[in-house]
This record gives sequence, C-alpha cells and structure tokens, in this order.
Amino acid sequence: MIGDRLRLFCLHGTEVLGKKVAHALGCRLAAVEERSFEDGEHKVRPLEVVAGCDVYVLHSLHGGPDESPNDKLCRLLFLVGALKDAGAARVTAVTPYLCYARKDRRTKANDPVTIRYLATMFEAIGVDAVVTLEVHNEAAFENAFRCPSVALSTAPLLIGRIRAIAADRPIAVVSPDLGGGKRADLLREVLGKALGRPIGKAFVEKHRSSGVVSGDLFAGEVANSLCVIVDDLISSGGTLVRAAKAARAHGAEEVIACVAHGLFMPGAATTLADPAIDRIIATDSVPPFRLPPGAVRDKLEIVSAAPLLGETIRRLHHNEPLTELLPYQD
Repeated sequence: MIGDRLRLFCLHGTEVLGKKVAHALGCRLAAVEERSFEDGEHKVRPLEVVAGCDVYVLHSLHGGPDESPNDKLCRLLFLVGALKDAGAARVTAVTPYLCYARKDRRTKANDPVTIRYLATMFEAIGVDAVVTLEVHNEAAFENAFRCPSVALSTAPLLIGRIRAIAADRPIAVVSPDLGGGKRADLLREVLGKALGRPIGKAFVEKHRSSGVVSGDLFAGEVANSLCVIVDDLISSGGTLVRAAKAARAHGAEEVIACVAHGLFMPGAATTLADPAIDRIIATDSVPPFRLPPGAVRDKLEIVSAAPLLGETIRRLHHNEPLTELLPYQD
C-alpha cells in the first residue's frame, strides 16, 4: 500500500518507463509542466501540492533522442529545487541511467573526476537521496555522494530470461574485462542460487589506452556451455563482441550478452551483428532508439527495470530495508 504522501514525477524522455514504474507502485504520475524557450532555456515546475510529501523524480540521464545528458540533468536539478522550495519533505532522484558515472577516476594528469562534481550538484540543490541502476563502479559512486545513495543490480531482472534460455545446459558467466569481475560474480552467485547448480566463470583480458584495446588472455572453462557475458552497458559493442569471439574460440555453444544500459552508439548496429553473439538482453533504462531495424534489433530483448525501481521506491517510502535488492555478496 502506497501512502497518499508519496509523489512520483517523471520528465520528458522517460515517460514510458515512468508509467511502468507508476503501475508497479500502484500510483499515478504526478503532473509537471515543462517549457522550452527559443533561446534554449527551459522551465519545469510541479503542478501538484508537494508540501510535506515524500517525492521521487524519475529521469534517465542518457543522451538523446531529443536532449543531451546536460539538458536532462539540468531539468532534473531544477525540478528538485522547485520541489524543495514547495515544501517537499524528502526528494529522491531516481536516475536509472546516471550520466558521467563512468568518469570516476583520474587516468591522466589533471583529469576531472566528474562523478564527484555531479554529486556536488545534486547535494547543492537539496537532493536527499539518489537511486541508480548498475553503475560502472559501485565504490566510486558511493564515495562520491554524501547523501544516501542506492546502486541497484540488474541481476534479479536477468536471471529469469537466462534460466529460460539455458534450460539444463551448462552455464558460464563471462566478464569482458577484469574490472567487471565483481558484477559477473554477483550474477553468477544469484544465478547459481536460482538454479541450484554450479555456474562456470571466465574472464577476458582487456587493456585500453588512447582508445586502443589490447589483451589476449582468456581464463575459464566454457566448452559446450551457454556463455553469459555481463557488463554495465553497451556503447559501440566492440568489448562484448571481442569477449564473445574469445568464448567461441574456447568452445562456447551459445553466447548471450546481458547489460543494464543499451546505448547502442553509432557503429553498434554493424559491430553487434557479428554472429559470435546470439542474443542481447538489456533493460529499458535507455530506449534502443539508435538501433535501426535489422540483425541487432532482431536479437535484442528488453527486460523492464520498472518492477525493481517500483519496489525500491516502495521500500524507501515505507522506510523498509533494501538489503535484498542491493548487489552485496555474503
């Protein structure tokens, strides 16, 4: 049961997901006005009373199709500020895709640590908590924010489809690089518990320097297995195809790629058409608007993040623990 003091707002570009989250919560989306002006400026304001309310603003901060990540971020921050000014008791930003989360460390002299600057903006406008889905680096995300921050895992969303595809076949979870090992281990653990049997493990060596990817090491046993390559996002698709080819070379029977965020940047439709990947599973945190009809769209399956986001909001609203929803391992 959702109390009458909860308000769920959603901004332009995230309406489809917003309606699904509202349905999962058993509530309606609160009304908001968005106006754009000729000079590029814009205005957002809540059209409902929010004084004393527990307010959630859902907005996925990916670029396109109509606005840049910066535009979406600015609108989100301005709405949060307006909600606080209107007397909201608590405002939580729910950003299924969080822009700039990948820039979490310095790799060159004088590099910006943009995720930390982003956190400063959220906190300065008065955000009380931030919820996001499958961040690039959980530790960096948690350390950047001083307000409560929730990083959800997509593992619970993916295991149902993986289980149906795998049937009784052996399964191996593959990390396309060493940095994604924790994410792969979590999916492997959740999948193993759901299936009640051991799940194999493998990883691919990857080094990136000035945009050039190298590394030839493949570790793990994948022969005659369904290989599940797990990553936080798809951009051009090169990393996933590279891992898929390595798994195939070591005897994988079938390869599926599972990601939270399908960005599908230019070139992805060509790269991911490679037959080394049989299926792609992604959530609806980012609509696949960049993908034209064709081979990649045909093997893409979208799993909605709405049930997970809705349950998270419900628990936060009732001050219930999120332990079962968070990517922690025993």
